[in-house]
Amino acid sequence: MRILVDIGHPAQVHYFKNTIWNLESSGHEIIITARNKDVTLRLLKAYNFNYKVVGSSTGNILGKACNILRNDYILLKIARKFKPDLFLSFCSPYAAHVSKLMHKVHIAFCDTESASLVIWLTLPFTDIVCTPLSFRRRLDGRKHIRFNGYFELAYLHPKYFKPDGSVLDYLNLSKNDKFTILRFISWSAYHDVNLRGFKKGSEMNFIKNLEKYGQVFITSERKLPKELEKYRLNIPPEKIHSLLQYANLYVGEGGTMAVEAAILGTPSIHVESTSSGIATGEFSGNFLELRDKYHLLYFYPDQNQALQKAIDILEDKNSKRTWRRKRERMLRDKIDVTAWMTDLIENFFERVCIDNIK
Repeated sequence: MRILVDIGHPAQVHYFKNTIWNLESSGHEIIITARNKDVTLRLLKAYNFNYKVVGSSTGNILGKACNILRNDYILLKIARKFKPDLFLSFCSPYAAHVSKLMHKVHIAFCDTESASLVIWLTLPFTDIVCTPLSFRRRLDGRKHIRFNGYFELAYLHPKYFKPDGSVLDYLNLSKNDKFTILRFISWSAYHDVNLRGFKKGSEMNFIKNLEKYGQVFITSERKLPKELEKYRLNIPPEKIHSLLQYANLYVGEGGTMAVEAAILGTPSIHVESTSSGIATGEFSGNFLELRDKYHLLYFYPDQNQALQKAIDILEDKNSKRTWRRKRERMLRDKIDVTAWMTDLIENFFERVCIDNIK
């Protein structure tokens, strides 16, 4: 089978990488198309994937809207040459549109309830949309498939991930050193409109409070003020998850990284709110489950509440051991997401009558 995988965000490289390797080892032919966003292309190179670039990420909704037809056209040219039997994406409108134009199957994956615009642009042209069981929205019942897991488990499950201790050498750290990872995002995604995180200008005070308990490192999609540049992480992007597992705490605006830290057994705090001051985690099934059922993740609408929780965690000498036990419970409950994705894709044509879907 010939499969086109469309990638729009660095996290999606991780979501799909093990499934791609599984499919290739079974003899399927894969082509990857990708947007030039953040470290997406660096990750694809790090994993030795061949890929073709389809546009880049823009910083505003108008720019994204203008790019839809352009990116559809570029992807269509690539797809016509490759002639895929199947399109895979993480709710990519471009893959959905082109698959429909070519009368091919599109399987989409999604875990962001607030991504209404992307879902609206994608779902009508998609054959199947797969979400975690915790996903709170009901999508088209004919197309919606749920699974008992998180997409982050597709690459962070112990079956597929072992931390690389060499990442500590980049930062002159030992396994006994205490440190916190702080994350700032660019706020350029569709679902980031009218949302907010850390108050501008408050970052240094937040860092100074965290530094009482160990070093602080920043990973940021956006340009940092001069006084914060000295905290910026300078490690290969494919090693960030190893660093997350060794960290004592993660705090940040990045939702994906907040879930990654939690799944790795690192205390995790997400800072993001709506314009009306409600923590966005209240609208995310993954976040609610990780907080309320597994107690691996916290989320707050502002950095003051987040800082108090961070201090509570850092002052507890047993917090890492506690989180590891919580993680083990979560892992026992969840499926092997990579195996599930691989099976779904390989057996799609046998299990579903495509004519009935189309």
